[in-house]
Amino acid sequence: MYAVIRIRGRVEKNKAAKDTMKMLGLNILYSWRIVPEEKLGMIKKAQDFVTWGEINDNIANQLNGKKLCPPLKGFRAIKIHYPKGDLGYRGDKINELLQRMIR
Repeated sequence: MYAVIRIRGRVEKNKAAKDTMKMLGLNILYSWRIVPEEKLGMIKKAQDFVTWGEINDNIANQLNGKKLCPPLKGFRAIKIHYPKGDLGYRGDKINELLQRMIR
């Protein structure tokens, strides 16, 4: 299971990414979803607007029904892909980001 978080705002020119985020339910900034591995292709279409990785059970339980806020100590760069920035696949490091975003 993957946790997907929208960390960038409006999608202006990329219709495929916009439609994909709508299908995933990532309509507003800092919205999140838990997505099965079968939807990995959909996530990759929106990779310039989201970050994702494997979520552990402890964080999944903490997230239950909560809204996310901007992370404590902020993002590094929301226009550059992980590991230099914050976009894209980050593996199990998504749990650290989620922990900083839960309030």
